Amino acid sequence: MIPPDIASLSDYEPHARRRMGENAWAYVSGGAADELTLTENRAAFTRLKLNQGVLADMAGASTGLELFGQHLAHPILVAPTAFHRLLHPEGEIATVIGASAMQTGMVVSAQASLPLEAIANRATPRPWFQLYIQPDRDFTWSLARRAEEAGFAAIVVTVDAPVSLRNREQRAGFRLPPGVEAVNLRGAGPQPGGDSVFGSLLRAAATWADIAVLRRQTSLPLLLKGITTPADAQRALEAGADGLVVSNHGGRVLDGQPASIEVLPAVARAVAGRVPLLLDGGIRRGTDVLKALALGARAVLVGRPVLYGLALAGATGVAHVLKLLRAELEVAMAQTGCARLDSITSDILWQPEPGR
Repeated sequence: MIPPDIASLSDYEPHARRRMGENAWAYVSGGAADELTLTENRAAFTRLKLNQGVLADMAGASTGLELFGQHLAHPILVAPTAFHRLLHPEGEIATVIGASAMQTGMVVSAQASLPLEAIANRATPRPWFQLYIQPDRDFTWSLARRAEEAGFAAIVVTVDAPVSLRNREQRAGFRLPPGVEAVNLRGAGPQPGGDSVFGSLLRAAATWADIAVLRRQTSLPLLLKGITTPADAQRALEAGADGLVVSNHGGRVLDGQPASIEVLPAVARAVAGRVPLLLDGGIRRGTDVLKALALGARAVLVGRPVLYGLALAGATGVAHVLKLLRAELEVAMAQTGCARLDSITSDILWQPEPGR
């Protein structure tokens, strides 16, 4: 049951925190180091202002779009997040049921706590699979093929997280509870050990050469998640990427980065429409979705709020989070005079007059 005081995504947080407990809360809500980037992801959206557009003809208004051969009802997708059984007994099955009820695409994490085939079987539209390149490259390529055989519609490679330091998790002493694990990574072999980052942990880290190999291993659309600079965007295209996700990993990897929304315009200029751009990091309102689309994104990914909905009310909570966000997007489009997604441009963003 959804508590009656929940009217927006932020209202879920105190309820979810009580339900999760501090162990899971530290893992889900924390960021890297001093959490400056985590905070900035939200703050940057608040600095962007909108121009109202009145008396627009909204007949036939729609949030629909085509993306990598799929028709999506709206430009909001569930971001890849790990270990949903940490938050709810039904885990990713509850998440995908809630997402499907709202016709929302879901990107399933390689660190899902349930088999990827079981999740894919419940998903409408067809889900995408997020992949970390493992030290065992043969295992990695076979996992990508497994996702393709299971009916996933795209592969999303996270490229920005070879190492990270999350002090909030450390202080909380975070540990996965018994029975919760990344079941799809069984057989991947041990991760590099040791205390030296350069001496051990990065020895098997992915490189651009691995992206080129992966491109040859799958016929699915290939997206790279974690692109924040024009230079990396260009290299990604040269390596065969079909799409990019502009992302700082929700502030969970490198502290002190700019917000995802701040780097989006420069990446969009570099890409110049050659492939679709998506964005994640800090989306909490429909107006945030609108701002991301105005600055060059085709769609956005939403992570933590979906997990808060899952923790509080399972599939119903996930669906409600997505319903709130889509409704807010539709209101924001109507108030800015945008009947369709392709009518959203940077003109809807307010700019101060020169000299002021």
